[in-house]
Amino acid sequence: MVPNRVGLAVWLHSMKPLKQLKRHGHVHYVSRKMKYAVVYCDEESMTETIEKIASISAVKHVEPSMRPWVKTEYQSAVPDKEKSDDYKMGI
Repeated sequence: MVPNRVGLAVWLHSMKPLKQLKRHGHVHYVSRKMKYAVVYCDEESMTETIEKIASISAVKHVEPSMRPWVKTEYQSAVPDKEKSDDYKMGI
């Protein structure tokens, strides 16, 4: 079974602690200009990982991604019959 992964946005003061970030999860992306990194970790150990990363002195703050908890199944706001009526307007 594949564990669920969660992305963490880690805002940094400097780029020096990148090796330490690699110990806590998979570093997916690093922006040297904006000084942040995207780190993926397991969902079960997310709170412990956030605490460990936040304790590093060069880290400003850590934000978890809300993507796993956001509803991605959308429902049409306008029913199909009303959509077809809108297109038949005499313009």
